[in-house]
Amino acid sequence: MKNTLLILITLLLSASLYSQKDTLNAPKAVLPDVYADPHITAFGKKFYIYPTTDGSEGWKATSFTCWSSKDLVKWKSEKVILDLPKDISWAKERAWAPAIAYKNGKYYYYFSADVNIGVAVSDKPTGPFKDALGVPLAKKGMLKGQMIDPMVFVDDDGSAYLYFGQGNCNMVKLNDDMISYDATKIISIKPKGYNEGSFVFKRNGKYYLMWSEFDTRDPRYSVAYATSDSPLGPFTKAEGFPVLKGKGIVKGAGHHSVVKVPGKDEWYIAYHRFKIPDGNGYNRETCISPMRFDKDGNILPVDVFEKVKPVKIKGK
Repeated sequence: MKNTLLILITLLLSASLYSQKDTLNAPKAVLPDVYADPHITAFGKKFYIYPTTDGSEGWKATSFTCWSSKDLVKWKSEKVILDLPKDISWAKERAWAPAIAYKNGKYYYYFSADVNIGVAVSDKPTGPFKDALGVPLAKKGMLKGQMIDPMVFVDDDGSAYLYFGQGNCNMVKLNDDMISYDATKIISIKPKGYNEGSFVFKRNGKYYLMWSEFDTRDPRYSVAYATSDSPLGPFTKAEGFPVLKGKGIVKGAGHHSVVKVPGKDEWYIAYHRFKIPDGNGYNRETCISPMRFDKDGNILPVDVFEKVKPVKIKGK
């Protein structure tokens, strides 16, 4: 009996020590140096990440880059794809939180600049991108909160929807040209806990609206979600804990995006965390983790310590 008890105690202590050690050894960031607010997607046989360049207090980046990968593990720099001082006449800095969508044979790149939202267009996912309007798509002060963090979801029928905003989540159907909308039809909502970084995807007929809670400089920064039968809601917030949050050495995990491996029901979430070591809300790094669902379609908590194995996109 004593031997059995000793074995059980040893196993419990070992498990506890292993767990503690695990939270002190996070997987490496997928991009070098400091990048945040990653938008991940797949075009053709490659994955792409479009991030914010981090590393300056006040987030005063002036350009956007693109990164590509054939397997989600090894990433190649596609260099600068949009430079505010050079390519945009109405903004010069604070190049934040981009997103990209494909329609009409074109790639539409949505971005935050000087707390406005712009849209640029290209024939290739790696650019170069050109300002499509010459003015903001969503202008600073037009709605409550900040006009930042755009995201565009293209539904199965080709309809496209724009989501944006800090403080409130604003949503509106885009016109077929992908660069205009009826401002009188904007819907503004504020799910409990919502702060910024909205992202929408569809799985098995259900629409998922995800967002980040708390401030990006707060170690508690995390991701929650809600679901709906429509891309414009109403949305019902999922109960329970955030689906993505920091643990141990991982802090400030949030401002995410999600990608589905083409041809598979296999999903991954890209996000930033405070740079390890010694990072903060101005020095963040980009990570990727697997994202899974239960049998009812609920998103399971993401393990920020799970390493991503190489993934290939099959087909032509």
